[in-house]
Amino acid sequence: MDETTPGPRAKRVAIGGFMHETNTFAATKAGLDAFRHGGGWPPLTEGAEALAAVRGVNVGMAGALAYAEDAGWELVPTIWAAASPSAHVTREAFETVAERMLARIAQAGPLDGIVLDLHGAMVTEHLDDGEVEIVARVRALVGPDVPIVASLDLHGNIGERLVADADALVAYRTYPHVDMADTGTRAAALLGRLMAGERFAKAFRQLPFLIPVPWQCTDLEPARTLYAGLAALESDDRIAALSLLMGFPAADIPECGPSILAYAAGEAAADAAAQALETAFLAAEPLFAGEALAPDAAVARARAILAERGGTVVVADTQDNPGAGGDANTTGLLRALVEANVENAAIGVLVDRAAAQAAHAAGEGARITLTLPGSGLPGDPPFTGAFLVERLSDGIFTADGPYYGGTRMRLGPSAALRIGGVRLVLASEKAQAADRAMFGFVGIVPEETGIVCVKSSVHFRADFAPIATEILVCAAPGPMPVDPRDLPFTRLRPGLRLAPRTAET
Repeated sequence: MDETTPGPRAKRVAIGGFMHETNTFAATKAGLDAFRHGGGWPPLTEGAEALAAVRGVNVGMAGALAYAEDAGWELVPTIWAAASPSAHVTREAFETVAERMLARIAQAGPLDGIVLDLHGAMVTEHLDDGEVEIVARVRALVGPDVPIVASLDLHGNIGERLVADADALVAYRTYPHVDMADTGTRAAALLGRLMAGERFAKAFRQLPFLIPVPWQCTDLEPARTLYAGLAALESDDRIAALSLLMGFPAADIPECGPSILAYAAGEAAADAAAQALETAFLAAEPLFAGEALAPDAAVARARAILAERGGTVVVADTQDNPGAGGDANTTGLLRALVEANVENAAIGVLVDRAAAQAAHAAGEGARITLTLPGSGLPGDPPFTGAFLVERLSDGIFTADGPYYGGTRMRLGPSAALRIGGVRLVLASEKAQAADRAMFGFVGIVPEETGIVCVKSSVHFRADFAPIATEILVCAAPGPMPVDPRDLPFTRLRPGLRLAPRTAET
């Protein structure tokens, strides 16, 4: 009888994801129902169902899953949970998800490693830093020798304790985040190296100013050059991973702000890489600037561009971005379009469950008078108008553009309404308008529309920039000020400036 030598045992790795970006100034908190819905991401699921939910979707956990399967790891699936950005995660939601994740890790028995898909800017009702608590609880459970690696959002607000408790953290390098799954793959690859016995020195830098969200875009300068430089620095064989996090500038916590993470074969290499990236970042400070137009000015500029060059002008309704804590219900830009008698314009996605139900009750082809209440913020009064119900939908469709990457959207009862020459995408559930399918599902073709207004800050660029003659940023009244100096901070760390110093300031 032939004798065979057994091959090496497959690595046993726990995998999970718990994602939320918290605007501590926003109006609506994220309870369990927000995670059960997903807000544009796969809904809350556990065990094997969590792996099925994320497979093939543009999220970090999907990239880690693909790498793990190719590597032949034995996976212990825990949980997937994500919700649309909002105010604080409720204590109930956080503790429920965290306890379910920890319970599955505890039941798994001995593990060789853990890979997590986290955000980096989660604030809860009872914790300043949700990710710190998640990783600390996992570390306490598995001990000091099991490597823990996490993928993070580019907007993570990172502090010393998270860096200390995790063996490695890697962040997205694109905004729009078209590399979320790729970042999960990089995180899993790093875990593989750690499980093989490598250990990395760490270097961490917090940077001294907040950056307005629209000017963090990596398709624009200076971020485009900074991230290209990051990749060049990482080509050094001594560098295992290097990340630049722009931070999410609407979190009133001491950790708020940009940061740099470096992992390398030795302290000197890690420090040198972090220092080189910090030097480049500080030198680029005056370039973090842009123009945000009032609604009337944005509409006028868009019409002038169309008159000169034609095509499609895309306008970002940045201060009501659901991806930054907005509720997608402000009416300032809609009002400006209607009052200017604009022809061939569209705006979406505006969320009003009662209005959507009224449209469905009336039926396609009906004319109805609706009052959209707006956000209640100063400068955002209700909007009343007579609308034609053009198209109705159950709100279920696939968003297959570069950002959502095949996510199944569930926006609830939805409609396309028309008032004059303006069409409105109305939904019952919020998700950032970052995909052309979020207009197409109710019959609106963005590339055949003169002015397309999106409730988004940057992510829309991934799918809309290819059709845009020009992109404008509009600062209609809303809950996410484009300028962090307009937020009433009380708890930021000493010395952190609320905006970059530009040539004008």
